Amino acid sequence: MKKVTIKYIAAAVLLFTAATSCNKDFLEKKPLNEYEESDVWKDAGLVQAFVNDLYVQMRPGFNEVMLSSMSDESRFIHDYNTSRVVQGNASADDIGRLDEFARWDAHYKEIRNCNMFLEKVDAVPFTDESQRTRMKGEVHFMRAWYYHMLVRFYGGVPLITKTFSIKGNEQEILNIKRATFKACIDFITAECDSAAQQLPLKYEAPASKGRLTKAAAFALKSRILLFAGSDLFNGHAPNELMGYTGTGQQTALLKAAKDAADSVMNLNGQHLYSLYAPTDSAAENYSRVFLDKDNPELIFVKQYDKALLGTSHDLYNGPNGYHNWGGNVPIENFVSGYQMRDGSNFSWANAEQAKAPYKGRDPRFYATILYDGAKWKPRPADGAKIDPIGIIQTGKYEAINGKDSVWGLDTRNSTIENWNGTFSGYYLRKFMDKNLDAQFFRGDQNWIFFRYAEILLNYAEACIWLGQEAEGQRVLNQIRARAGMPLINATGDALKAALKYERRYELAFEEHRFFDARRWYDVAPVAFNEDAKGIEVLGSQIAGHPFTYRVIDIQARAFNRQKNYLLPIPASEIRKNANLLQQQDY
Repeated sequence: MKKVTIKYIAAAVLLFTAATSCNKDFLEKKPLNEYEESDVWKDAGLVQAFVNDLYVQMRPGFNEVMLSSMSDESRFIHDYNTSRVVQGNASADDIGRLDEFARWDAHYKEIRNCNMFLEKVDAVPFTDESQRTRMKGEVHFMRAWYYHMLVRFYGGVPLITKTFSIKGNEQEILNIKRATFKACIDFITAECDSAAQQLPLKYEAPASKGRLTKAAAFALKSRILLFAGSDLFNGHAPNELMGYTGTGQQTALLKAAKDAADSVMNLNGQHLYSLYAPTDSAAENYSRVFLDKDNPELIFVKQYDKALLGTSHDLYNGPNGYHNWGGNVPIENFVSGYQMRDGSNFSWANAEQAKAPYKGRDPRFYATILYDGAKWKPRPADGAKIDPIGIIQTGKYEAINGKDSVWGLDTRNSTIENWNGTFSGYYLRKFMDKNLDAQFFRGDQNWIFFRYAEILLNYAEACIWLGQEAEGQRVLNQIRARAGMPLINATGDALKAALKYERRYELAFEEHRFFDARRWYDVAPVAFNEDAKGIEVLGSQIAGHPFTYRVIDIQARAFNRQKNYLLPIPASEIRKNANLLQQQDY
């Protein structure tokens, strides 16, 4: 009899006690590392813990390396094999740092746990039948979630919907083939439908955004259908494992994506979050979405508790002049794309804009990027003597005496720390808690899996690509209004470009750009094929002396149109099972 290791399940029980009706005696029955699988399905409390663990295993985006550093949003300063990805050199034997994100083995492990639950749950003795129903909804969502992660990285993958014992099924396991892209999308959407039927509309605080609801199921359905309905998979797929090879399905997919987003919008559970009028503090409105707990824009999040270590996002990404690690630094390719506050494009070729590049930009810029001259927060003691206000310093400055040069505290020549500094001249501001001393303490910000702004953008994109431009523009302008930006009045390609801008900057660093640029087909070969840029700042400590800015190259990058849209199937899996066909061109 196989034993179940549930050290993570024990932690999951602690994380979700507010929403769990467990048998208080079950922890006393056996040591936690000695449960047999058969024990789990005899106790409703252990089953709840089993489901909780599916939540725990969901990978949040607050990792030392962010997915943004394998797109044109940022660069990871310590590399950690990210260069293999951004230079287009991922192979079936080595996909670089994407192994932390694509997670073939880990996702199939959790899919097996989902399958096991769905096979066993009907025999579990629940005193409250609604608990069984709700858990079924959670697990159908989780199975859809883990498959949607695989499909977004690999295209069609094996669809395994039952458990295999170790003995007696070796040949069956080795005969598994990849399902078509269409079959995978159909399966995921069906799972979302099952989840939506069984999940509640809401929970009571404090677990209200940390557990799955109907809105989350429709949100996932909308995301995967928009992904499937994109140009990459319609008209450009070399075979049925990598997309749709027929014609006519794109319209149906986009309509279904729109309908799923509309289902979320009609639940009346969420709306865009604004504490202040956009004209007063649009940047602060945007910042608070990621800091204020249980706000109405959140649909489903990973919750953190400082008492249980919390998140290290601020430590990983804060400036080295604050004794932080400065890890995922925004690159100029991304920063230059922020519009001016009046909706016009920024350009280094514009002499007036080049003199003061950080003035008058889209308010979301100030909530997302730390740039030279940005007011941040008080320095630690050793830095406060030099900078008592807390101003980001990523430049080299003419000294007061007019002769010497002084390096900024947040550069790689800092007098505080000189090894964690930015290469690009920028640091990440988004998600950061400016009241947190990240050198010593961890944060408790949510990682957001789904929020209402994404749903509006999904809906707007589907409408625009379906030719329903007025409706798409109406919803898109809800995002623009909250951001304090001029409303869009465009049609055709200009409206599509506006939609792409909004997704890029509204959803920045939330693990969308990596996939969006690919699924749009024509964006990734341009954006991801451009070397990463940074900014060199030459300034002065003498009042009135000018600053100059020069765009510099900081990392070679490349994108192979034939090979880099989807990841190769891991070579280790193909060695075990020759029936797993590799991607074309690998």
